[in-house]
Amino acid sequence: MRTLVWFRGKDLRVADHVPLLEAAQAGETIPLFVLDPYFFAPERARSLPHRIQFLLDSLVELAASIAKLGSKLLVVAGKSADVVPHVAKAYAVERVVAHRWSEPVGRERDRRVAAALDVPFDLYEGETLAAPGQVMTGAGTPFSVFGPFARAFAKAVTIDGPKRAPRSLSPLPPVPRGIHPVTIPDLADLGLARNPRLVEGGEAASRKRLAKFLRGPAARYETGRDEMGEAGTSRISQDIKFGTLSARTIWTRAHAALDHHPKAARAYLNELVWRELAYHVLFHTPRVLTEPFRPSWKGFPWRKDAKAWKAWQEGMTGYPVVDASARQLLTEGFVHNRARMISASFLTKHLLLDFRGGEAHYLEWLTDGDWASNDLGWQWATGCGVDAQPWFRVFNPVLQGNKLDADGAYVRRWVPELAKMPDRWIHQPWAAPPRVLAEAGVQLGTTYPAPIVDHAYARKRFLAAADGHLGSASKRG
Repeated sequence: MRTLVWFRGKDLRVADHVPLLEAAQAGETIPLFVLDPYFFAPERARSLPHRIQFLLDSLVELAASIAKLGSKLLVVAGKSADVVPHVAKAYAVERVVAHRWSEPVGRERDRRVAAALDVPFDLYEGETLAAPGQVMTGAGTPFSVFGPFARAFAKAVTIDGPKRAPRSLSPLPPVPRGIHPVTIPDLADLGLARNPRLVEGGEAASRKRLAKFLRGPAARYETGRDEMGEAGTSRISQDIKFGTLSARTIWTRAHAALDHHPKAARAYLNELVWRELAYHVLFHTPRVLTEPFRPSWKGFPWRKDAKAWKAWQEGMTGYPVVDASARQLLTEGFVHNRARMISASFLTKHLLLDFRGGEAHYLEWLTDGDWASNDLGWQWATGCGVDAQPWFRVFNPVLQGNKLDADGAYVRRWVPELAKMPDRWIHQPWAAPPRVLAEAGVQLGTTYPAPIVDHAYARKRFLAAADGHLGSASKRG
């Protein structure tokens, strides 16, 4: 049997790639990647610099891995709905296989591809641990609260060990007439300069990151994950987003490694279950990408303030933890999870700016920019999403910093103008005595901004706006 194995931007690996493995066992394989001209246009690529760098590096490694197995990755430019059927017909394949996607854009793309094909199009699970519809309430409806979802997930889902990469692949047959392969572009082709601060792409680097985490900080993950100045997290969010590691590989490796650390195991594996919930919600409620999950939040009276928006984006709000998170995002395409929560809370509740702006900004700059997880996180922090924190909870950036970055290591790294501030004042430099500021070389309003808004005032303003809107929405039913 000749099978077209269609790789997409969420399964850039050869290990635990079930479509590839089964196709290899059944006969000839045609490994294909389609370069979408819209996504890889220089202007578009420059708007997603961190994701593009990781994707290209991972794609190059995928091609090398396939070559080592005896085949060749066929790269063709065009729209998938046109290219896949064309390649399938030209190679006279008997079926096309790929991993399923949950996002609306992916589901529509696959519908169009299936309609244009003359052969079966088989979609395999692999994006998530649970298939769509596998974890539902007793009434057959989608979950919207994490606790019950997690309990149902544990009962409904059996997670087998990951499958190895095939030992070999059949050589790629000669390219038929009418098929025009292209080379994988490099960053310069797209007008991008390499950012050395980004994590390394590719399956091998992803496996090294996971192994390093499981050997070290994983054992105290239940507390270390919140310490912003420590390397207490796995840093593999971009790996699971692009599929250089499968969710099944991460789950089984972590479960085994943390067997003697039950609290850490529960905390870490729960993060994967939260990801499952994010994809569950997006699959069943795709409108969350454009509107609040909770209907009562529609029409919320968000402010418009270009100056405040720019200050938040650039890390110039005068609140050190918030500014550190903004600069980390722009510099290395990553933000510590606790810092993400603080930053999202600050944008929506201190500045009273629409969460959808922050969500889009993060999706643009995060290397791990993922529609489902990013949306769930932003709506959770705002209070309008699935199992969200209470809307009336407003993070105090100073208290959060003092508790979870007590020595100021996180702030000192990303806000170097405050590097010499004593621990006591690092998270509230505006409250430091003039002598302390002078000794640290800090001039408020000059070398570092004064707070853009007073915490107590901002909290009161948000609560009044939310109480007025949500109370009215409740009365309207």
